[in-house]
Amino acid sequence: MSNEATLTAGADSSASDDHKSGFKRVLGLGSLLAVAVGLVVSQGVMVLMLQGAGIAGLGFIIPLAIGYILALTYVYSFSELSLMIPRAGSLSSYTEVAIGHFPAILAVFSGYVVVAMFALSAELLLVDFIIDKIYPGAFPQYTVGFGLLALFTCLNLMGIDLFAKLQSALAFIMVVVLLVLGLSAVSGVANPHPAGIDLTATWNPMGAEVITLVALAIWGYVGAEFVCPLVEESKNPERNIPRAMTVGVTVIFVTIAIYCLGALFYIPADDLAGSALPHYDFAKAVFGETGLIFLAVAAVTATCSTVNTSLAAIPRMLYGMAKNGQAFPQLAKLSSGNKTPWVAVLFTAAITGLPMVIMGDNPDAVGLLLISAAIAWLLAYIITHINVIVLRKRYPDIKRPYKTPFYPLPQIIGIAGMIYAVIYASPAPELSGQIYGAAGIVLGVVSVMGVFWVKVVMKKDLFTPEPIEKVLNQD
Repeated sequence: MSNEATLTAGADSSASDDHKSGFKRVLGLGSLLAVAVGLVVSQGVMVLMLQGAGIAGLGFIIPLAIGYILALTYVYSFSELSLMIPRAGSLSSYTEVAIGHFPAILAVFSGYVVVAMFALSAELLLVDFIIDKIYPGAFPQYTVGFGLLALFTCLNLMGIDLFAKLQSALAFIMVVVLLVLGLSAVSGVANPHPAGIDLTATWNPMGAEVITLVALAIWGYVGAEFVCPLVEESKNPERNIPRAMTVGVTVIFVTIAIYCLGALFYIPADDLAGSALPHYDFAKAVFGETGLIFLAVAAVTATCSTVNTSLAAIPRMLYGMAKNGQAFPQLAKLSSGNKTPWVAVLFTAAITGLPMVIMGDNPDAVGLLLISAAIAWLLAYIITHINVIVLRKRYPDIKRPYKTPFYPLPQIIGIAGMIYAVIYASPAPELSGQIYGAAGIVLGVVSVMGVFWVKVVMKKDLFTPEPIEKVLNQD
């Protein structure tokens, strides 16, 4: 009984104090909502969602809705875990007390650090491609992408206060631009709908092809949990973190649905499905040449928002892992003035820039990068759901400021849905080898590194959980 009291007290104090780490609680609901929306709605999402709408037509609303339900399951799991164990390490902290250090390292490095290499690099390549297409020859290759990466690296090194102000503005502009584009297209207010496009010609909402697009649709929702590594810098996290994620994925669902519907009024489905830059075609069709300026604003703000959020959240995951002994201790260094994990920020920026050089000027490679990243991300979500189930059994009486509604149904649905999405991740049979090969190589390398670190450096068992009080009372 005394042990349960200790755990309850530890959870209470860790959620209410500014915490011994030195982080400042400056992020309110608006800033957290901007993180939840701003990371998810990226240029990559703008491209993949339109390609999905091209493949399935109006039937794409079915995988979009299923993806939204699956997103809510991970929102519930992350909300419960982040408030039960409110640490910047986020998934690594939850996993080490549930199923051990090796799965913790695997989940964070494969699901987030490596995803930063894939998805952020793809995002920066996309903005380079789209700006060059709108303004040919205006900028040398890579200067826009690397310029934005350098800019937001510097801004994130300057502290969380500046990050919050930037993120709120970027997320607001981005969502407004996408909604204006989608609503203008649906209403036909800017340009009349072209003749000859029949939205219901291929309407088959329950066809096998439509259902297999769940894997693509769920990419439109991954990342709202990036608010969780910011828990030690959040005001009233018990209320604001679950609310920010729930409202965030709901805003995303509505925005993407309107955006995709609008595109189907102007662009033939086959053209959407086959275009490497369908958002370019969409904006030009709705607003003409003026639409290209409109698109440039949407593309740059989406990329800036995604990069800004990633350079804030991923370094804090690495900071937490370093504090847990799961990564190099240098990653736990905070700057003396603004308490920024500066080494982790620079490391995240470096691994983001590397694939940009390797990929070259190939827009088609962007989709492969994003889908490979999605597989690794889905693995992290599966581990998250498992964490909730394990910790419910191991610590049934610990204080949980947030409890998953209808437990364990969301976790069961989430695990099954994520496995299904991984199986059908490839949009075409001829791409399966490249996609699963890339994901498999990444997971294999991370696994070898994780085994070496846990066994040789930490000198611990791979799957032996740490006591939860050790993490709750960690300095």
